[in-house]
Amino acid sequence: MKKKKIPHTYVILFYIILFCALLTWFIPGGQYVESLNEEGQKTVVYQSVERIPQSWQILSAFYKGFIERADIIVFILIIGGAFWIVNDSKAFDMGTLGFLRKARKMENNKFLRKIGVENVIITAIMLLFSVFGAVFGMSEETIAFCLVLVPMAISMGYDSITGVCMVFVAAGLGFAGAILNPFTIGIAQGLAGIPLFSGIEYRLFCWVVINLVGFTWILRYAAKVKKNPKLSPVYEEDQYWRDLHDSNSLDIKYHTPKAAWWSFGFISFVLILFSIHYPYTTLKIGNSIIERLPLIPILTIIFNFSSILTLRKTVHLYILNLLFFTIFFLIAGVMGFDWYIMEIATLFFALGLAAGIANGRNPNEITRLFLEGCKDIMSAALVVGLAGGIIVILKEGMIIDTILYNLAKGMEGLGQVATIGMMYVIQTLINLVIPSGSAKAALTMPIMAPFSELIGLSKQATVMAFQFGDGFTNLITPTSGVLIAVLGVSRIPYDKWFKWVWKFILLLVILGFLLLIPTVLLPMNGF
Repeated sequence: MKKKKIPHTYVILFYIILFCALLTWFIPGGQYVESLNEEGQKTVVYQSVERIPQSWQILSAFYKGFIERADIIVFILIIGGAFWIVNDSKAFDMGTLGFLRKARKMENNKFLRKIGVENVIITAIMLLFSVFGAVFGMSEETIAFCLVLVPMAISMGYDSITGVCMVFVAAGLGFAGAILNPFTIGIAQGLAGIPLFSGIEYRLFCWVVINLVGFTWILRYAAKVKKNPKLSPVYEEDQYWRDLHDSNSLDIKYHTPKAAWWSFGFISFVLILFSIHYPYTTLKIGNSIIERLPLIPILTIIFNFSSILTLRKTVHLYILNLLFFTIFFLIAGVMGFDWYIMEIATLFFALGLAAGIANGRNPNEITRLFLEGCKDIMSAALVVGLAGGIIVILKEGMIIDTILYNLAKGMEGLGQVATIGMMYVIQTLINLVIPSGSAKAALTMPIMAPFSELIGLSKQATVMAFQFGDGFTNLITPTSGVLIAVLGVSRIPYDKWFKWVWKFILLLVILGFLLLIPTVLLPMNGF
């Protein structure tokens, strides 16, 4: 009997577009509009409008999806090209081998050997990215890190799913915990009219619990794959990474060409100019502000010192040093200068050029490598555009607000626990079609917050229902451009990811509901 073939990721996404287009023929049109009440305050009112059934528009959804997600698509192409140039130097391979050798030496410690050195490494990496997700909402940035962590995970004997969990899923767990995330908690609490980042004590507790459950699930899976790599659902797909980073075929010549010193000299000069222009940085960590921190000068001094040390050994270490400081400057830019996709893409583009020059490549060779990287990652960029078409169909069909309105009506007459649970379900369902936390907060909080006040439900509890509903399903919804991009660059088919992750998401969703119950039953600070 012929085995039934699972549809390609592109086919699955196109089927979803067809289904959404079909819904626009049956669901009435509607939209929320702002209006002023008798007290002069802004409120959001639902209005019925004529529905716009989508038919031939399913064919233009791909084009419009490209426009809708153009920033992420260009980001992917630039990242892919830049990392291809860096990878040409074999700095990653040398760094990974060196890292694994040091990890094996750590096994001499009895305590670390008992709990597993690699478990400690994976947990430490996940904890770092979870903090990033909880504090400043790291999301799009994880796309670039997957190109580093996925090959490293496979070199350690795991698979690409483990690599994605170390960065993207860990950041997603932190994003759901959202201790100080200004893009979700900050906006939601502001719209609800409660003090920014109030109730942080219970949210911190929730973040710890979510991480404990999530990390345990991931470590158990990683141990299973380590024991038998063929149990991985992406074992065949990971052959690409095994071939690309085959440690047995490494032929590294340790050297430092003159071009590497020129590369360092130019970067050092630019950083000194930046240090003069930006002698102090104001870091924003949630609602806290650290002013007059000489961050850029400090990073510049450390970069110059470490670059000289690495250049005296080999250009490969210098390129790894470039990568590390690219990450440091990324964090400084996001937290201190409100950087977003454009600035981050520019930073990694500069990394690619600097690495190519340091490796002795001429302009034509750097261009060739960049184009090869873009070509290699093109399928990931295309799938993001196709996923964006889902949102286009729902928006142009005028049915998103109708779905939200009818879900909100279904909460009338419920008890407090049932109401907070229903709010959580609504936010979770909406997140499947509107993955943007900021957009969803702007859409739902003006409706949910006044409703919760009418029935005596804490607005803080309503915000937490939004927080959890916004967080967990980001790891599974095909409308998330970041998820699709991460899977694309990691070469994980969506159908295999869905098959692996759905039980994990179900566990997290149930955990979210259990964590919401105390917000309506127990007296807590900020609630």
